[in-house]
Amino acid sequence: MSQVTNTVRFVLDGQIVEAQGVRRTTTVLDYLREQLHRTGTKEGCAEGDCGACVVMVGDLNDSGNAVNYKAVNSCIQLLPSLDGKSIKTVESLKKPDGSLHPVQKAMIDCHGSQCGFCTPGIVMSLVNLVQVNPSPKRQEVSDALSGNLCRCTGYAPILDAASKACGNKAALKLDDAADVPLLKEIQRASTPTLSLEGDIIVQPVVRTRKGNEFVSPATLAEVADYLVKHPTSTLLAGSTEVGLQVNKQFSRPDHIVYLGNVAELKQVKDTPQAWHIGAVVSLTEVEGLVAKAYPDFAEVLRRFGSPPIRSTATLAGNIANGSPIGDSMPCLMALGTTLTLRRGDKTRTVSLDQFYTGQKQTVLQAGEFIEAVVLPKPQAGQVFRAHKVSKRFEQDISATCAAITYTLKGGKLSNVKLAYNGLAPSPCRAPKLEAVLEGKAPADVKESDLDAAIAASFVARDGLRATWAYRSLVARNLVIDFIEQQTTEVA
Repeated sequence: MSQVTNTVRFVLDGQIVEAQGVRRTTTVLDYLREQLHRTGTKEGCAEGDCGACVVMVGDLNDSGNAVNYKAVNSCIQLLPSLDGKSIKTVESLKKPDGSLHPVQKAMIDCHGSQCGFCTPGIVMSLVNLVQVNPSPKRQEVSDALSGNLCRCTGYAPILDAASKACGNKAALKLDDAADVPLLKEIQRASTPTLSLEGDIIVQPVVRTRKGNEFVSPATLAEVADYLVKHPTSTLLAGSTEVGLQVNKQFSRPDHIVYLGNVAELKQVKDTPQAWHIGAVVSLTEVEGLVAKAYPDFAEVLRRFGSPPIRSTATLAGNIANGSPIGDSMPCLMALGTTLTLRRGDKTRTVSLDQFYTGQKQTVLQAGEFIEAVVLPKPQAGQVFRAHKVSKRFEQDISATCAAITYTLKGGKLSNVKLAYNGLAPSPCRAPKLEAVLEGKAPADVKESDLDAAIAASFVARDGLRATWAYRSLVARNLVIDFIEQQTTEVA
């Protein structure tokens, strides 16, 4: 059995970087600034909100001949998760002849920067965008910048800079040819484990003298086996929650299991009845998956965090986190989603609306984890509506998010499923409101009956983001809006 190297290896600008002896909770941002002196990457909020820390992280594509990048918030990404990956910072953009990337040049020409603190993150978000979309529409540019907060410049010159930069399409693409062979050399995914006398041994990326470790399994079986042996381990995928705990609560988990290299958990299995969404599938991927079938769900996801958050955050992680204001859960509950839970070599199926037992409490047993999220496909005549209410349109926490499914039979509501967040200690169905709606024509539903059902279903609570009077009024009005727009029979 080989020795633990305690070395994180990644590719940076055509060179392999070996980070030795790092703490398993060291963030990418801290390592870039403090060890590599790449100070263009800034720390603003340290919680993935402001975008000053945006960098690009890439994996080899399926063909193994290029690197697929995504914009991420380096302040909440843990350094060991970079093992076997490539990274680009704002310093990576300067060409050997000293010339600037077109986005950088256009930012100067269009006066898109004043104090400059947020500018590197803005530049990296735009550079990432044009890698896959060299001719973005203005709205697409605006969407790409929704996670970059700038309080001194205003966004008009920044949007103008993006348009101007795209006039030189040939120069937009980053040259990653030198990175490809280096990534192949250091990829751990193919050999992270050893078999010793029939036991599965997951080789740690980092291990402390006390025996605490950061492991990166390559298979589903390895994940399941490790969690049985270490049931209190912290699962890490997008790091949008764990990174926050590390930065704000100084959390130092004993055992961290990184799921980002498990191929089975990255897959979406498409059947005639449902999508089986692996636990590491990102919110960005889910947004694209449901865009045509459930456009309201896609719109809720578009307003979830920002592109750098959605590119790493996972649907299963949002569910497992169990936040009372988790935005995906009302949509999923209304659509009848189930979860495939795994412990060891055994799996079970649990309906999402039965998953939570209290605030941040679930039915997960020790060593058990979410293997897949099973999202049913639309049925004939089914109506699905959802809407998120928050103070800001983008990247804000919900006052409430509501979602509903139903069919109209004989002009009356049938098979009603209604779910909310923000009204209870965990996202939940609202069976008493469903009962008010079931079997009634939309025009016959009374506001007073809905108000009474809300009062009977939830404990009145004022919060920092909204008073109970506001939340309960919005909860009722969303239902009215959802059913009033269906004035014709659809089934």
